[in-house]
Amino acid sequence: MLNIQNVNHVGIRIRNKSRSVAFYKQLGFEYTADAGFEQGHPVIMKHPSGVVLNLLGPANSALETNVLMDIDEKHAGITHVALTVESLEDAKALLDKLGIELTGSFSFGGMSAVFIRDPDRNVIELDAYGPDCRDDMEEYSGHL
Repeated sequence: MLNIQNVNHVGIRIRNKSRSVAFYKQLGFEYTADAGFEQGHPVIMKHPSGVVLNLLGPANSALETNVLMDIDEKHAGITHVALTVESLEDAKALLDKLGIELTGSFSFGGMSAVFIRDPDRNVIELDAYGPDCRDDMEEYSGHL
């Protein structure tokens, strides 16, 4: 067994550094460093919760789709990052205030979730656990 202690960071490929940094700042991430974005190294952002993002780039594909999520052919790879939030209602209110569209939702057991997309269509799942979560599985609504 590998003795894993935690997730160190999540790497996300992006096209436009300033646009993506601004988006993730809206979610509470703080800019930490640029290790050489134009050379393919990460812009590092950290959330007060301890979650660290490495925004890698620049993406050089002209496609405006997320190949892992937006096409019918299913490729292997990481499709999204899931973050636990204290209150899904508070998260949805903030997203609405920021003009960030919900692209899907579901509930299962004691967990409810909503999905959003970053400027490069990377999927972010926001999960909340608690007594106000539905006890049955709903179909995904919207399009991830």
